Amino acid sequence: MARHKLLLIPGDGIGPEVMGEVKKLIAWINKNGKTRFETEEALAGGACYDAHRVSITDETVARAKNADAIIFGSVGGPKWDKVPYEVRPEAGLLRLRKDLGLFANIRPALCYPALADSSSLKRDVVDGLDIIILRELTGGVYFGEPKTITDLGNGQKRAVDTQVYETYEIERIGRVAFELARKRRNKVTSMEKRNVMKTGVLWHEVIDELHGREFKDVTLEHQLADAGAMQLVRWPKQFDVIVADNLLGDVLSDIAATLTGSLGMLPSASLGEVDSQTKKRRALYEPVHGSAPDIAGKGLANPIAMISSFGMALRYSFDMGALADKIDQAIAAVLASGLRTADVKSEGTKSASTQQMGEAILTELQKLH
Repeated sequence: MARHKLLLIPGDGIGPEVMGEVKKLIAWINKNGKTRFETEEALAGGACYDAHRVSITDETVARAKNADAIIFGSVGGPKWDKVPYEVRPEAGLLRLRKDLGLFANIRPALCYPALADSSSLKRDVVDGLDIIILRELTGGVYFGEPKTITDLGNGQKRAVDTQVYETYEIERIGRVAFELARKRRNKVTSMEKRNVMKTGVLWHEVIDELHGREFKDVTLEHQLADAGAMQLVRWPKQFDVIVADNLLGDVLSDIAATLTGSLGMLPSASLGEVDSQTKKRRALYEPVHGSAPDIAGKGLANPIAMISSFGMALRYSFDMGALADKIDQAIAAVLASGLRTADVKSEGTKSASTQQMGEAILTELQKLH
């Protein structure tokens, strides 16, 4: 029996609630499958700050490095708005991404047929949508130095964030984009701001050269990110894989949330380099939604993004694509039955709590199994 080590980090807000539904799924796999997941839990974010006055401990980072995959909930909330910048809840997640070298963030935007009317766009624009936003995750303006706020006197301050990219960072995220496209509809759209940013000029150049050298069989197009954002809401089905830097990828992937009806529907995977010896890569899987402190503890959170994130772990870390497909099918079946959490509720559908939605998906998965 194959054995894998999972580190579960529920985090803050609704994180523990949606993680609870993934735990049920893991328990079912351990009981009925040929694979066993050994799990342990750790703190990060505000919960970790409350316990240890840091957003993540060195011990947790070490455990993350030793795990086969990390399943992450959410971090942050108004409770910690005034803690020092370097120990804010989000700093724990940023450190995990950086220390584990998780440079490739895969964010699918998939519109289930039953939710096409939940989108703010017309049904024909989003029905059948299946695209990926690939975001570079460990470079760019979020990590560039200097990063300062300077008091200039006379009530004036100057804030500086630095956008930095090197060739190898752009090349490796580009390679992931082309490899993903080869398994899908064979098209990559690279988005940057080369008209006003030097990093955009380099990004365009490196992606172009990589395409010509290794991936001529894949269709490549370039778009300025602002024009691309407009196209993303005008006719998103023109895209397959969109690749962008850290900041632009962050913005574009949240725009994609509008297309699917709710942030509660969007999973993500953050992947590192493939180890040359083990052939494995470090990976962290998390829903795109935040901690949603306003609904935490009320049983209102949508667990689908969290469950789908675990499905991505099965697909990308454990070569269990068939089971991941069944999870997707189970989610589609539950939504088709009319069951809805509050974020995607519409007239004529039946309300469900976090727990009820998770249990319904597991029941459908058992039928498929």
